[in-house]
Amino acid sequence: MRKYIRFLVPLMIMLIAVMLSGCSDQYVVLDPKGPIGESQKDLIWITVWLCAIILVPVLILTAIIVWRYRDKKDNKAGYQPNWEHSTKLETIWWAIPIIIIAILATVTIKYTYDLEPSKPLESAKQPITIEATSLDWKWLFTYPDEGISTVNYLQIPEDTPIRFRVTADQAMNSFWIPQLGGQIYAMSGMAMTLYLQADEVGDFLGMGANFTGEQFAKMTFNVKSTSDADYRAWVDSVKQTSPALTEEGFKELKLPGSSEQQTFSAFPKGLFDQVVMQYVGPNGIDAPNSGKKSGPVHDAEGGHDTQSPTTTDEAKS
Repeated sequence: MRKYIRFLVPLMIMLIAVMLSGCSDQYVVLDPKGPIGESQKDLIWITVWLCAIILVPVLILTAIIVWRYRDKKDNKAGYQPNWEHSTKLETIWWAIPIIIIAILATVTIKYTYDLEPSKPLESAKQPITIEATSLDWKWLFTYPDEGISTVNYLQIPEDTPIRFRVTADQAMNSFWIPQLGGQIYAMSGMAMTLYLQADEVGDFLGMGANFTGEQFAKMTFNVKSTSDADYRAWVDSVKQTSPALTEEGFKELKLPGSSEQQTFSAFPKGLFDQVVMQYVGPNGIDAPNSGKKSGPVHDAEGGHDTQSPTTTDEAKS
């Protein structure tokens, strides 16, 4: 039996290593390049060390107890068949976890408030708004202030807050740039808000982190952080050299399928809001055959419901 155990243990370790190798891209969360990612890394390590205070001694004591009280002929351990309670031990193994859980709860509450996704970042620079729309199976980014759009590619200036508005055309997804901050869901009929910032120049991985079907694995995008001057030069270059995204072009882009990186010098006005509001009819209820339950579309920023233009006009009148 021991021979089989000696063979199986190394085999299991190798199998675990192989399985975890597929998650190598996720380790970048421990190499953050922005203030949100840095705070989240701190929370991860605080949690790990607090849990280790409990886990490591338990594992060590387990090994010591198994070895100390193993069955052997010359075992000199004291035999106490009537022992059943120790106030000192009970106090230790209940007090330590309770204290650690209280500390962990306090830290988690603080970081949860500080890392509220829609909370603007403190900066001397004005934030740039980028609208991210999850399509099957690609990401469309529109820059409303710049009037340009891209597919599977983002360029942002360093040390500048980025206000992402995130939605999905159909299937729910999750928008994630691991080195800049945590993920946020992209949901049809909703506009979620997420503030991120890159503190240095570099290229970062972005992805869809929620399974959405056949070509889900191809829903990755490159995020390039540059200087302000390089960012402005890139915007000007896109405006001068790239074609415009038309309504017909957007309809083709919405068709299921992966896509290479693309840039567009213009896009239909209010395109992002059209995607968010596509299931809302003229009276603030769902459009026919939308397959959605009645009700207004929720905008996650500020907690207000986003009404259709017709409803707003009717309310004014």
